Amino acid sequence: MLYQPIKKLGGINQYYQEASVGVGMLRDVFDQVPSVELQADAKELTPIVGQLTFEGVAFSYTDEVVLRDFDLVLSKGMKIGVVGESGAGKSTLVSLLLRFYDPVKGRVLIDGVDIREVTFESLRGQMALVSQEVVIFDQTVAENIACGKLDASREEIVAAAKAANAHEFIGGLPKGYDTRLGEQGTRLSGGQRQRIAIARAFVRQAPILMLDEATAALDSKAEAEVQGAIDRLEEGRTVVCVAHRLSTLRGMDKIIVLHEGRVVEEGGFRELLERDGVFAEMARKQGLAAG
Repeated sequence: MLYQPIKKLGGINQYYQEASVGVGMLRDVFDQVPSVELQADAKELTPIVGQLTFEGVAFSYTDEVVLRDFDLVLSKGMKIGVVGESGAGKSTLVSLLLRFYDPVKGRVLIDGVDIREVTFESLRGQMALVSQEVVIFDQTVAENIACGKLDASREEIVAAAKAANAHEFIGGLPKGYDTRLGEQGTRLSGGQRQRIAIARAFVRQAPILMLDEATAALDSKAEAEVQGAIDRLEEGRTVVCVAHRLSTLRGMDKIIVLHEGRVVEEGGFRELLERDGVFAEMARKQGLAAG
C-alpha cells in the first residue's frame, strides 16, 4: 500500500522542474516593456473622413533599415496594393499603421492627426486586419467571429458569416454556430479558417481594411472562394492590400512596388504591366501578361 504513494512522491521533482521552466518563460514575458507606449494626454481619434498619410517615414529593425523616406497619401475609399520582394517593407506598413511599431523618422497621419497622439482603442477600432496567419481559438464559431466585435449580436454574427461566404459550411458543422473549433481550428480547412477571419472583419465594420497576404497560403480553389468574400469586404472601405499573388490586385486603384524600403514604381495594374519594369518582371514570373 505504501509503494505507489512513495513512487508518486519521487516524481514530484520532475513535475517541479517542468513547471519551473514554464513559470520562467511567463516571467520573461511579463517583464517585457512595450516599445510603443500610450501618451498620457492621448485623445480619441474620430472616424476617418479625409486621408491616410505616410509622411517621410523611415523604420528599421535594430540595424536593418526596412523603410526609407516613404511617402504615401491614401484618400478615403481608395484601394492600394503593395508588392515587392521579401524584406522590401510591405508588412511593415501594416504594422506601423496599427501602431505595433512607431517610425524612427516621419509620421503616420489620419486626417492630419499623428496616430502617436491618439488612444490605441480609437485607432485600432477603425481598422480590420485579415492576414495570412489566422488565429482560431478553442471556442465556438460564433465566439470566434465575435472576436472582431465582442458585443456583436447573433444576428450580426450570422450576417457577417453570410457576407464572408462562411454561412453554408458553418451550417454543416455538428452544432452550427455553437460548434467548438478546437485549438487553431483543427476542424476547418485553410479556406474555411480564412473565411472566419473575413467574417470577423465584416462584423467589425471598420472603415480601414488591411489585407496582409490574405490568400497566400491557399490553393487555387480555396483562393477563388475567399477572394469573392474579400471583394465584398473591400466595398466602400479604404484598403491597403499587401500581396504576393499579383492577380489579386487587379481591382486596386493604385499599386506601389517597394524595393529595399523605397517606392520604385507606382500606377494602375495594366499601366505597370505595359511599363515593362519591376512589376512587369514579377508578373511574368507568375504567368501574367499585359492585357
